[in-house]
Amino acid sequence: MAKYKLEYLWLDGYTPVANIRGKTKIAEFDDFPTLDQLDDWGFDGSSTQQADGGDSDCMLKPVAVYPDAGRSGNAALVMCEVMLPDGTPHPSNTRATIIDDPGAWFGFEQEYFLEQDGRPLGWPEVGYPDPQGEYYTAVGNKNCGDIARTIVEEHLDLCLAAGINHEGINAEVAKGQ
Repeated sequence: MAKYKLEYLWLDGYTPVANIRGKTKIAEFDDFPTLDQLDDWGFDGSSTQQADGGDSDCMLKPVAVYPDAGRSGNAALVMCEVMLPDGTPHPSNTRATIIDDPGAWFGFEQEYFLEQDGRPLGWPEVGYPDPQGEYYTAVGNKNCGDIARTIVEEHLDLCLAAGINHEGINAEVAKGQ
């Protein structure tokens, strides 16, 4: 049996935008773990805006597992839903209600800013860059920079290596985004 680093990932209870949280569990498996081999795992919800201090137990229920291409050795990304101790979905767990609406259509878009010295990459030291617009789906060093493109490409390659479905990438409306 081999030891695996399992990075349990979930969305916290912050609003209006939740943050990704993670903690690593070590477990032994003969081969890469399947979803049914992964245990539920508890966490302190009072630190993630998902419980009060006096009753802070929350549970992580694995719903998908992918190879973690960003870590060396045996490693997996374990995507989780947040559950209450009785096994029902936590109020912040909006994923659990998707199945209740068979007509729902949705998509995911992960947007982020790359930063350098506390400000978005490519922004001047003082003030702001040119107005938004010219950066959206832009190419070339002036608009998105070669370092930014290298990071975005590496992120895409890691997702694809892990088996995480990806539809594509593009530069966004603000410089450094």
